[in-house]
Amino acid sequence: MSYILLITSVFIGSLLVFILKPSHKVVRLLLAFSGAYLLSVTILHLLPEVYSTSTEYKKIGIFILVGIIIQSVLESFSKGAEHGHIHIHSNGKKFPTLLFISLSIHAFSEGLPIHNTGDNLLWAIVVHKIPIAVVLTTFLINTKYSKLHTFIFLIVFALMSPLGVLLGDKIHFFSTYATEITAFIIGVFLHISTIILFESTENHKFNLQKFIAILLGVMLTIFTL
Repeated sequence: MSYILLITSVFIGSLLVFILKPSHKVVRLLLAFSGAYLLSVTILHLLPEVYSTSTEYKKIGIFILVGIIIQSVLESFSKGAEHGHIHIHSNGKKFPTLLFISLSIHAFSEGLPIHNTGDNLLWAIVVHKIPIAVVLTTFLINTKYSKLHTFIFLIVFALMSPLGVLLGDKIHFFSTYATEITAFIIGVFLHISTIILFESTENHKFNLQKFIAILLGVMLTIFTL
């Protein structure tokens, strides 16, 4: 079931672009909602869970910090695609290799601990992927990349998290270090979610629609997970 949900979330985001063509304002609200949901799941569920499974609190904290740092490095190549802001320009028909590799690594790693954390992490990733797929699909359509390249990009991106889930379940190494991997992903999520929320605020002005989107993301986490 987790494989289907992860793949479907990407294609839902892509279909929204082709069918509804959401405006920039709508996409920013979707990002704000997903960022709030991701942050809430991380704080309310993943953090307590990972600290309850280990007494080595300092080591857990180190892995969380490593996740934040590694995600910062990946974003230097992906140009912010993980949090919905692709600050990159098309260069002819050259395939965006660095963007492709960094997003693939990110999507693969976030799927690794799903079998050990259950539905909390799964739904956080699903909610996160929909607006990201919207932004990514919009970017690919607006470039000069071929339809084949665009299709391959989206297919591989959709499959990387399920691949992480599969290997995280089948390979003993990932099961043995499940707590450390989850702590690493917490760091990744903290980085991404806070950037989404900070970047969704323009000129530091109060935005009622954005505030409602964030509040809905938080409330959904509290009452459903």
